[in-house]
Amino acid sequence: MQQTTIAPLLNTASIAAERLVSVLRIAVTLGLFAVFVVTMSGVDFSSLAPFLHRQLLFALLTMFAYLTLGIVTFAATTFGWFRPWMSWISVTADCAFLLFNVWFSLENSNYPGGVALLLPPAWLVPLVLAYGVMRMDPRLQLYTTVLLTGGLGILIFWPVTRLDVGQMGSLYSVLDSPANVMKLTMILLAGLVMVVAAARMRRLFYRELTAAEARANLTRYLPAQVADQLADGGLSALQQGQRQPMAVMFVDIRGFTRWSESRDPQEVGDFITAFRNEVEFSATRHGGMIDKYMGDAAMLLFDDAPVARGGANGAARALACAATLSEAIHRWSDRRVAAGEPPVDIGIGVHAGEVFSGVVGNAARLEYSVFGDAVNTASRLEQHSKTVPQTIIASAVTFEIAGIAPARQRWVALPPVTLRGRSRLIEIYAKDS
Repeated sequence: MQQTTIAPLLNTASIAAERLVSVLRIAVTLGLFAVFVVTMSGVDFSSLAPFLHRQLLFALLTMFAYLTLGIVTFAATTFGWFRPWMSWISVTADCAFLLFNVWFSLENSNYPGGVALLLPPAWLVPLVLAYGVMRMDPRLQLYTTVLLTGGLGILIFWPVTRLDVGQMGSLYSVLDSPANVMKLTMILLAGLVMVVAAARMRRLFYRELTAAEARANLTRYLPAQVADQLADGGLSALQQGQRQPMAVMFVDIRGFTRWSESRDPQEVGDFITAFRNEVEFSATRHGGMIDKYMGDAAMLLFDDAPVARGGANGAARALACAATLSEAIHRWSDRRVAAGEPPVDIGIGVHAGEVFSGVVGNAARLEYSVFGDAVNTASRLEQHSKTVPQTIIASAVTFEIAGIAPARQRWVALPPVTLRGRSRLIEIYAKDS
């Protein structure tokens, strides 16, 4: 995948992550405010020291400001105003709020810098670091780590003369330089670990985007099931080819060429698109593989994957898909007639047998091909459906392989026919929908 192709996807993911962070900011702030109200509800404010009054007022103002930041960021990411580079501002704001709160608490209470990591604002360090991981950008994570460890380091070792740390008695052991160096080191190491985590997440995300883009590109030219194998590196095995049992279904629109000659190109394009949508829906529902479209016709394949499809083999799924598609086209035709448009008639042929399947070509130009008598027979059964009033014709062999009794599903036996290129009669059944 080209870097120019993946960059917009990464930007979109970055903005989505920033939106999630903004939601978490709002939730955290509201949670802190709820706890603040509960814990302070029984406090006699008149008995508090003046510095605690200032601390409480500052805490309320800080929560309001942080809530505002969360709301503004959420609005910007929701309404498309946010740009990926703004994440740097968002990260800086998170760190600035935390560091400023620690600084104010120290200044307001006359505590020495040694207690910085014991103050409640410092307990938000893991939260701010976690925000960075969500962004999946190791640069932002490293920037966050440097800001927090650098800022807290300055606050911890800021020279103070207001209070002798030795007066704090038994708390000295947790406030001296070695203890604080250890705490700061742990924050730094935690931040660096999260840098690695963010880098790994970004690599995994990039890899998934690359694989998804590769599959999407291949699916434009190859059946989706084959594209998945190619994207996973299975080109060599597919190029070798294999013989396998498979049911083949052909579907064709009756009278399309004559109808399209007098129609506007846009109308013809819309008509074919609607037809293919019905084909794809039916194929997906029954585990079919759309091998190719041929103008107003399509060729579908059904391999034997009973475990993935509820126990039904390819032949059974092909018969079910033919019935589903016929019903869908009839409903579409009825809607067109009600709107004053001509009806839509199709013919479907289904046959099961052994085929040769594989990918031909090279990495620059690939084509999935299926050859064999089963393919030719299914195609000629579809052509034979022009001569009968029913929509679908399926061979008796298909029912045998599927393990289905035709009469139980209202299939009608038709006179055996000799198809073009074959010398033997083939037993067939027909059904309208």
